[in-house]
Amino acid sequence: MINASTHYRLDYPDLSLILALVRGGSLARASRLLKVDVSTVFRSVRRLEAALGQPLFEKSRSGYLPTSLAQTLAEQAERAEQALEAARVGVEQGGEVISGTVRLTCSDSVLQALLLPALARFMPNYPALTLELSTSNDFANLSRRDADIALRLTRTPPEHLVGRNLGNVAYRVCASATYLRLMQQQDLASMTWIAPDDFLPDHPTVAWRRQQLPGVVPAYRCNSMLSVTELVRAGLGVAALPDFLIDEHQSLVPLGEPLAGYDTALWLLTRPDCRALRSVVTLFDELGRNLRWR
Repeated sequence: MINASTHYRLDYPDLSLILALVRGGSLARASRLLKVDVSTVFRSVRRLEAALGQPLFEKSRSGYLPTSLAQTLAEQAERAEQALEAARVGVEQGGEVISGTVRLTCSDSVLQALLLPALARFMPNYPALTLELSTSNDFANLSRRDADIALRLTRTPPEHLVGRNLGNVAYRVCASATYLRLMQQQDLASMTWIAPDDFLPDHPTVAWRRQQLPGVVPAYRCNSMLSVTELVRAGLGVAALPDFLIDEHQSLVPLGEPLAGYDTALWLLTRPDCRALRSVVTLFDELGRNLRWR
């Protein structure tokens, strides 16, 4: 990149300098990122601003604030950084680089308990792969082409989608040890219930409770199973929870066996047209290998 007025040619070290100061926000943090001393960063920034003929940063009480030019150059530096890392990985993997953007949707409970640990295991191997995550509880995202891959808890996934059954998910009524001490062996119908009734009326746990405990009215209604779990952990009551959330929180105490006849399955789903996209196929296969909860 050449500045038209000064004829200065920007190089990769210049971009690395700008990116470090944008990320760090101060000379001290930028110096640590670049592994040089503070005075070197200060002189390099002043030299670069003089060469370009315009300021890159404004000094403020909170640190160094990038100008619009510096912000633009930092974004380009990030892309260059990603391209370099992808090239390195490509050499290590025999020249094959998986790149592109994949949109994935799942519920917040699946995201927290299952997806994030799985991504941490394999995503560092794909530095050129960008992932857009959204949390939702319906299939409309895939049907409307708002997502490429979905993780859904269901017994009957839509027939027009391509999927893989990752395993059975059971539900059990749970409480915190603190809540159980307060309740002193009361029966389930007498306990304080937490549920997603209004937001997920067709959820298996809602159907079970309405059939088995028809007189129970939840004292707390949440819009996600993750929120239900957090209220149970806080000692506010009991709820029927999926086993992968119970396994994640050892503070939860199951109050019985899994709810017979109300289990479901975790499905990994995509659209048929996505099977032609290498990025989607790669992520789909990695998730199939890495998503586990037992």
